[in-house]
Amino acid sequence: METTTPTISETSNAWIFDDSPIPDPHEKGERAVRFIKALRHPKSGLPGRSFQLDRWLERIIRRVYGDTKPDGTRRIKTVFALIPRGNRKTTLGAALAMLHLGPERIPRSQVVSAAVDRDQSRIALEEMTGIIRAHPRLEEAFQIQDTKNRITHKKSGAFYRAMSADAATAHGRTPVFALADELHAWKKRDLWDAIKTGLVKTPGSLLVVTTTAGIGRENIAYDMYAYARQVASGAIEDDAFLPILFEADKDEDWRDEAVWHRVNPGLSCVPPYPDIDGMRQMVREAEHRPADRAMFQQLHLNIWQDGAANPEWDLSIWDENDDPYDLQSLKGNRAWIAVDLAKRTDLCAVAACIEREDGRYALHVQSFAPEEGIRRRADNDSAPYPLWAEQGYLTACPGDIVDRGIVEDHIRFLCGLFDVQEVAFDQYLAREIMENLEADDIPVAAFPQTLANYTKPVDDFEQLMLTRRFCHGGNPLLRWAVGNTVMMTDQSGNRRPNKARSADRIDPCAASIMACGRAVAGASGLSMYETASEDAFFF
Repeated sequence: METTTPTISETSNAWIFDDSPIPDPHEKGERAVRFIKALRHPKSGLPGRSFQLDRWLERIIRRVYGDTKPDGTRRIKTVFALIPRGNRKTTLGAALAMLHLGPERIPRSQVVSAAVDRDQSRIALEEMTGIIRAHPRLEEAFQIQDTKNRITHKKSGAFYRAMSADAATAHGRTPVFALADELHAWKKRDLWDAIKTGLVKTPGSLLVVTTTAGIGRENIAYDMYAYARQVASGAIEDDAFLPILFEADKDEDWRDEAVWHRVNPGLSCVPPYPDIDGMRQMVREAEHRPADRAMFQQLHLNIWQDGAANPEWDLSIWDENDDPYDLQSLKGNRAWIAVDLAKRTDLCAVAACIEREDGRYALHVQSFAPEEGIRRRADNDSAPYPLWAEQGYLTACPGDIVDRGIVEDHIRFLCGLFDVQEVAFDQYLAREIMENLEADDIPVAAFPQTLANYTKPVDDFEQLMLTRRFCHGGNPLLRWAVGNTVMMTDQSGNRRPNKARSADRIDPCAASIMACGRAVAGASGLSMYETASEDAFFF
């Protein structure tokens, strides 16, 4: 009989369902459960509208609050709960916030919930407001200030506040409890940093992250998710961090209802949630719409998506080409360079495809962006530009624009290091640099951004990737750009990068395609004149 290896999520979540004992030496877990069960919820179908605390949720709460240190202080400081849509994450978050205004209350303490925008942040507030107004004693004990997104416990002065990541930062706050809702959607990290630093100031503080899977790796949520998986697998020991990961593996059949039941804990409850008939209808439609399929996998199966909703290439294959290379050891080898300048305020890139003695190519890509406002651009693009600049993958040009002189200096550096056969440009805005380089006998050529001109280079780039014939050194900025890339395709299957439809910046990928295409053609002995389309224009 064939057996399958349990996934990380199955192994790490086993305690939620196996009825094993959960430590509660100071009975704080029992206190938390009793308090939440005593609440009422306006949408509850139980007698007296009692709060519906299903078994899986109850065991999570017992673990978080009951597993205390010998002196009674909190052991778990961070909870990362990856739970699919429709499994009542927000209701759980509202109950926990109420708990910190109840038996976990500290006089004049701050309890906060935060979400991507004002509307999302108010969902937890409205849940809490409904809970309070459903119980006369709670309604008497609390003051609801709806216009201020605030609920205050009158006697102790402890209060709850709903905040949004798109508002001004909240530095100076010192919450004892913080709920970060749908972290995958946060584009800015200002509020996240403020909450994290504020929690450190308060003994016994607790951070709870509830989110579905996201898109791309260059964001706060993925950093937390990656850490949670390492803790869950045992690669990192951190008993203050509790990972709760309800997720399917990427290779599992997304249409298999057994997978749905394993990943959606609410489907095991009575009545079950989310609506399984609705999920079945979504799958029927997604059979014929790839974008809907990716959405279903992300939001209902918690399969983390790479870049665009329907990216051109599987990044797991891209990652298999991440062998390191040393530029100095390749000195003197033949190389082909391509440049995507874009606008002066945008990201631009220089890609070099360098021959190696083993028959493979080293793909070296350097990107450039204006230094001023780099943090703002990082928020707008949901990309860690400051980190990439620190790591050396991004050159931050002083001022508000990309300094073309710095870009030209980098091209000249590469030309001095390698036997450069050609420097290909997207000629838009590149005329001055092309003239300067040609004046010094550096071979330059224009690369028109047409479908006909891109078709062969796209195929060559793809072939090099699929056959593991280039190594990119694990450049994270380049990986991000490749994951964002979507193609324009005609009826004959000809392709070129489509910046308008792509998820985000793709300039480093476009430059890489140009460089790899020219390298393959050059290695075969053909010049750009012999491989270019009829509409190609040469400088």
